[in-house]
Order: sequence, then C-alpha cells, then structure tokens
Amino acid sequence: MASKKVVHIIGTGTIGEPLIGLFAEKKDRLGFDEVTFHKRTPLLTDRSKVINLIKRGARLACDESARQGFRGLGIEPSYEHHEALRQATVVIDCTPSDVGLQNKKEIYEKYAHSTLGFIAQGSEFGFGKMYARGIGDKILKHGEDQYIQVVSCNTHNLAVLIDLIGLRDGGADNLEQGRFVCIRRSNDISQETSFVPSPQVNRHKDERFGTHHARDAWHLFHQLGHDLNLFSSALKVNSQYMHAVHFNLKVRRPTSVEAVLERIHSDDRVALTYKQAANSVFSFGRDYGHYGRILNQAVLVAPTLTVHNRHEVVGFCFTPQDGNALISSVAAACWFVYPESYEQKLHCLKDSIFDEV
Repeated sequence: MASKKVVHIIGTGTIGEPLIGLFAEKKDRLGFDEVTFHKRTPLLTDRSKVINLIKRGARLACDESARQGFRGLGIEPSYEHHEALRQATVVIDCTPSDVGLQNKKEIYEKYAHSTLGFIAQGSEFGFGKMYARGIGDKILKHGEDQYIQVVSCNTHNLAVLIDLIGLRDGGADNLEQGRFVCIRRSNDISQETSFVPSPQVNRHKDERFGTHHARDAWHLFHQLGHDLNLFSSALKVNSQYMHAVHFNLKVRRPTSVEAVLERIHSDDRVALTYKQAANSVFSFGRDYGHYGRILNQAVLVAPTLTVHNRHEVVGFCFTPQDGNALISSVAAACWFVYPESYEQKLHCLKDSIFDEV
C-alpha cells in the first residue's frame, strides 16, 4: 500500500459536501495527504459547489462516461473513479439510502486488499460495525473491522443520552428502559424536495423497537454486550431547522438534575443550551460552527431537563444533523489510519464542539 494517505469521499449531498470541505481544510492536521471525491452526474446547478470544493483543495473523480460532461461545465476531473478508489487509504460513502450496500458488494470488496477501511452512513444498515464517536471505540479491532457504519444523526442523539444518563452510573443494569420521540425536521435547507406541509407521523414498523432509531441504538450497544430496553417513535414537522428528541430514561439508581448536568458538563459530545427554539440553536451553528455545523452529538435543552420520582430523566434535545455524523465519520477515518492517536487528531475540530450553545 502506498505511503500517501488519501481519503476518498463518494457523494456530494448533505453529508458528503461538508465532509469533503472539512477534510480539504483540515487534511494536514488530520493526517491525510490528499482528499478526493466522486460526483456521478455533471449538473449545471452543481457547478458552483464542485468548483468551490476544488478551490478548497479537494480533487474531483468521476466515471469516464461523465468526463466530457464535466469538461463541458469548465471543470477538469483529476481522476477516473476507479483510479481514485485504487489509491484511496479510506473510502467514505455518502450516497443515498441503500446505494452504499450495493457499492460494497459491487465495488468496495474488489479494493479491500488495498484500502484500510470503508465507511457508510446511517441508512446503510448491515454495511459493517455500527459506530458513533465515543461509543464502542474500544471494540474496534484494527485489521479486522474494515467496514464501519456511522449511525444516523438522531441515533447519535439517542446513543449519547443512553450512554451518559443511563449507563454511566451503574452500567447497563441501571437502565430500566429508554423511550424516545424523534421530532424530525422536514427536508434539509439544501434540498428542494420532500418538504411536508404539516406534521406527519411515522408508523412503528418494528414491533420491538418502533422506529429504526431505537433499533440502531440497540445494535450499537449490543456490540458492547448490552441488551437494552429501547423504543422510539418518530414524526416529521414542517420546519427545515433541526431535529428534536424527547427522551424519557428510567434508571434504577436514584438521580437528580444536578447529577445529570454534571455528567453532561464533563463530556464534549453534548452541548447545553438555554435556548428553547430550534431556529435560535440553528442560527448559533450557522454563526459559529464549522461551515454552519455544530459538531456535538446532541444539544440538551437545560430548562426542559427534569427528574420525575428520582428515577425518570425527562427532557428535550436538539440534534445537530450532519454535525454528529460528520465528526464520527472523521473519527472513523482517522482510526483506520491512526488507531492509537485518532482522538488527538480531532483536536483541530474543537472550535466547533461547544460546551454551551
């Protein structure tokens, strides 16, 4: 394998685009020599995006059939896609739902001998070992775990709440049950389709877990040997700002608001806020985050936190969609290359990880 460290990112959507920009800006401090990205279709509407990613230092790869289309837009690709795959140290798949699993079977397994690792995003259930930064890092095995699935943004939120509130004081036996309502924003502000005109509720497709959020959180912790009692519901609201999660964690050991806040303060994955409106939190991220992204896994709304009967911890969190999946994707990529020092590599992102929003 060549000594040059290359991260190759596939897709330029709501996860792919900011991830390419992040790696391009921070590649030296993250320990990478080159950032390449694949875009499948040359579109006039996307020309400004691609040009600016190239200006930041990323290098475009495309299918040979699309090369002339990009040239027609005034963009010269640096690599053919398979050429970029052959030289990649780490590949991060940010394609639409289920495409990553198809890519694994049809493409990635061909390059497994020359690539340290492949990473896919939350919708690719079954792609590989499930991952959220700070949960399950110790069970990652270098040389064995070549495929990693970064869980979805709301699953990140559930997972860090379960970890800090349910498990930190007494382990898995302390959590009697976790119940969650994921109040999802409509489409991303970058997307022109899928907006909903009014609140739209989701079916409980999974008899045991309700929605995929609790199912994925269960699998994440099951990798650690835990069998947690989790259930989630979901709905989508007609806002483009942020997801929110209502949580109810029933613990066996009595606790207090003060004890929960102390654990939150000691962990950089959760930010506190005293703002109670999603647009205010979103605006803070736009002003102070990494290209508008808050990189914490959750933003706990402090005024909503309460403990009922000393055993039920209840409150609301906002989900920094994109942000938590971005930093977990970066952490996983760095782990493949620097398994002993990858957490230190993330120090260059501390300015976008907040104690308070």
